[in-house]
Amino acid sequence: MQRILITGAASAIAEATARLYAERGARLHLLARNEARLKDIAADLLVRGASGVTTATLDMNDTDAHEAAIAQAGQALGGIDVALVAHGTLPDQAACEASRELNLREFATNGTSTIAFVAALVAPMRAQHSGCIAVISSVAGDRGRQSNYTYGAAKAAVSAYLSGLRQRLGPDGINVLTIKPGFVDTPMTASFRKGALWAKPDAIAAGIVRAADRGRGEAYLPHFWWAIMLIIRHVPEFIFRRLKL
Repeated sequence: MQRILITGAASAIAEATARLYAERGARLHLLARNEARLKDIAADLLVRGASGVTTATLDMNDTDAHEAAIAQAGQALGGIDVALVAHGTLPDQAACEASRELNLREFATNGTSTIAFVAALVAPMRAQHSGCIAVISSVAGDRGRQSNYTYGAAKAAVSAYLSGLRQRLGPDGINVLTIKPGFVDTPMTASFRKGALWAKPDAIAAGIVRAADRGRGEAYLPHFWWAIMLIIRHVPEFIFRRLKL
C-alpha cells in the first residue's frame, strides 16, 4: 500500500493524480486551503478504492506551518512514499507588472513556497531512507517569455532547486521528480483558447504516476514538450527577443 501526500490537492491535476493512486488502494493525505472541497475529494477517493484518506487545510505561503503539516501527514500515513507538491497559481503578467506587491506574491506562491515545502520534506524522507518527492514545475521555467515571465521565473527557480536536490538525495535512495507540464485544460486556464498542444488533467496525472513509478528525474508532459522546449531554449537570443511569445 502506497502512502501519498498531496499539496494543492483541490487542483485539477492533483485530484486526477489522487484518483489514480486511490484506484491502487493507496492511503492519501491531502492538503489545500478549501476544507469543504477537500472533504468532497476525500469522499470520492474512498469510493474509488483508497484504503484511507485524511485531510488538513494549509496555506502554502505560510511557510512556518510546513514542518508541522508534514509531520501530521507522516503520522496520519505512517510514512510518506510519494509527496506530490502540486499547488500554484497562473498569474496575469500585466497585473504583476502593474503591482510590485502582486508580482512578489505570485513569485512566492509559485516559487518560494514550493521550495520551502520541499526543503521541509527532506529530513523525514532521509530518516526513512526512501521516497519520491514529485513537484509540478512547468515548461514555462525553461526560458523566460514576455507573456508570463513572473510565473516562468518562479518555475525556473523551482526546477533549478530540484535539480540540485536530486543530486544530493540520490545516495539516500530518495528520488526527486521535476514535472514539467505544457498547456493543460483546467479551470485555471478556462479563459484560454485551446488547441492541439493542450492536454487534459487525466493525461498529465497518468504521466506523473508513471514517472514516479519509474524513478524518473524529470518528466515533460505530454512528452512532446521536451522537443518543443529544446528548440525554444536554443533559439539565439538576438532572434528570441524579437518573438512574441
